[in-house]
Amino acid sequence: MQPSIETLFEQNVDRTNSNSIKWDKYKGRDILPMWVADSDFRVPDAITEALHQHVDHGVFGYGSAPQRLTDLLVERMKQRYNWQIEPDWIVYLPGLVCGINLSVRALTESHQGVISPKPVYPPFMSAAKLAKRPLDVSPVRLLNHRWLMALEQTDISANAKLLLFCNPLNPGGTVYSREELESVLTFAEQHDLLVCSDEIHSDLILDEEKQHIPFASLNKSAEQRSVTLIAPSKTFNIAGLGASVAIIPNPALRRRFMKAKAGIVPEVNVLAFTAAQAAYEHCEPWLDLQLAFLRRHRDTLEQEINAMPYLTLEHIEATYLAWIDASSLPVASPFKFFEQAGVGLSPGADFGNSGFVRLNFACNSKTLSEALRRMRSAIEQLPATK
Repeated sequence: MQPSIETLFEQNVDRTNSNSIKWDKYKGRDILPMWVADSDFRVPDAITEALHQHVDHGVFGYGSAPQRLTDLLVERMKQRYNWQIEPDWIVYLPGLVCGINLSVRALTESHQGVISPKPVYPPFMSAAKLAKRPLDVSPVRLLNHRWLMALEQTDISANAKLLLFCNPLNPGGTVYSREELESVLTFAEQHDLLVCSDEIHSDLILDEEKQHIPFASLNKSAEQRSVTLIAPSKTFNIAGLGASVAIIPNPALRRRFMKAKAGIVPEVNVLAFTAAQAAYEHCEPWLDLQLAFLRRHRDTLEQEINAMPYLTLEHIEATYLAWIDASSLPVASPFKFFEQAGVGLSPGADFGNSGFVRLNFACNSKTLSEALRRMRSAIEQLPATK
C-alpha cells in the first residue's frame, strides 16, 4: 500500500547529530534552519534499500556510471520533457556547482565575459570571479508578478561569450514558458552566446498547469550552443551523495568541457550512482506525493507571508524556496532581524538583493507553522506596528 503524504513528510527527523550543514549552522541555538536548499524529508525507501544492498556487498572500489542509469536518463528526458537526448551527450559530475564552474572555464577564454542573472543562486556570480572572467549582470525584474531576466536591460559587453541561465529560477521559482525561452534563445543568437542552463529544480514544478521545457530542447540552435545541468539531488534529497549530470549535445563543446574537467574534478562515487539509479527507476510515486505536500506549504506561505506587514511574496511556480521581499521592514538587515527572532533564512545579499530573504519550506508542517509564528511575532513587536 502506498504510504500517505503525512507518513512520508510530516515526520520529525532529528538531523542535529548527522553532520548536516543546514542544522549544524545553528547547533545549540533556538533558531529554525530554513536556509540552504536541502529538504528535511527522508529519501524514498527504494533509495535507502538500494544503498543498503550496495553497502552489504562490502566493496567500494572505483566505479563507472551504470548503463541502466544512462538509459533511465535518456528515457526520463523524453517522457517528462519531450527531449530526445543521446547517451554520449551525458557527462556525470559529483555536483552541479562544479558544472557551472566548468562551463565558465571550458566555454570562455580569459578575455571573454559571462552574463549572469541577478538576483540568482550565488555560484553563478562567483564562478566568473573564480575563473577571473568579466561579469555582466542581467537584472531579474517582476513582470506581471513573475520574476524574469530583463534581457532588454542587460548591458552586455562586446566580449561576452557565455550566458548563465536558471530555469526554474532560483530564487523566485519562475517556470519559463516556451515564448520566454525563445526570447532567451534570440538574445543568445543575436550576441553569439553559449548558454549554461541550470535546471536542477526542473522536477519540482508546483503549478500543475505548467511544464518545464529544457532550454536545449527548443531547436537545433539552442541544442548546439548549450550545456544543461540537472541532478536528482533536490528532487529526492540526495545532495550529500553528489550525483549530477551535464547534457552537452555539441561534441566540440563537450570535448572542451571534458578537457577542463580532466585531472581536477573527481568521478562520481559509486553510492551516488546507486542512489540516482534507484531514484529515477522507482521513485516517481514518491515525487508526486512530495509535490502535493509542497503545494500545501506553498499555498500556506503565500497566504501567511502576504498577510504580514512589510512583507511580500510573489506566487511560487516551482522549487521549495520562497523569495520574500522584506525591503519595507524598518530594520537594517531583514536576515539578521528574523535570525534574532529564531528563524534562520538565507540572506538576500548572497543572491544580490539585501532587501530579500529566502525561506526553504521543504520541512514538516509543525516547523513551518512555528517559523511563521516567530516571524509574525517579531514584526508585531516593531514599534510601527503596535
